[in-house]
Amino acid sequence: MYKSQRQIFADNLVKLLDSKKIDQRDLAEKIGVSTQAVSSWATGIKYPRIDKIQKIADYLNVPKSALMDDVPTNLIPYSPQTVPVPILGVIACGDPILADENIQGYRYESPDSLPAGNVFYLEAKGDSMSPTIPSKSLVLVREQPEVEYGEIAAVLVNGDTEATLKRVKKQGDIVMLMPDNPDHEPIIITKDNPARIIGKAIRYTQEL
Repeated sequence: MYKSQRQIFADNLVKLLDSKKIDQRDLAEKIGVSTQAVSSWATGIKYPRIDKIQKIADYLNVPKSALMDDVPTNLIPYSPQTVPVPILGVIACGDPILADENIQGYRYESPDSLPAGNVFYLEAKGDSMSPTIPSKSLVLVREQPEVEYGEIAAVLVNGDTEATLKRVKKQGDIVMLMPDNPDHEPIIITKDNPARIIGKAIRYTQEL
């Protein structure tokens, strides 16, 4: 039986939300849309824009194909091959982010659990992003030069030698790197104190 792309997306979205025990209201809040929009996607009335599909995939920790492809239900699932995701250590000034000298190790992940694009892990140091991101946890970051207002980014500071995790906010022409912990002060970006976004924080993991 032929299914439209809207219905394929709707079926996949409902199954993923059910499997992860996430309701439509939570999804709407996390990706910044109305609950009516999510409901229209889940019922196949409307089809989201590609940027919204990417946000949904990031939040649900699945590839976009899990939302967009019509996957037969009679296939036996298998465990895909893992891929190495680099863990960044000290950033060598002037080198590409994923240069060998910047990498202190790897974590091996299923490719189905990773977002599209170049990804790496960055260790959260200190409690400036607590309780959102605990200290010493490993944060998965997708390499990209910009993020949307209020999103958490990996940002190079101190002459491109130190990577920090902060929320990026703007007030007029002023860019601020905001901690989630109120005990810490924001970092104000100026010509004398420049910074460069290297990626968007996707999720964190923490060893017991």
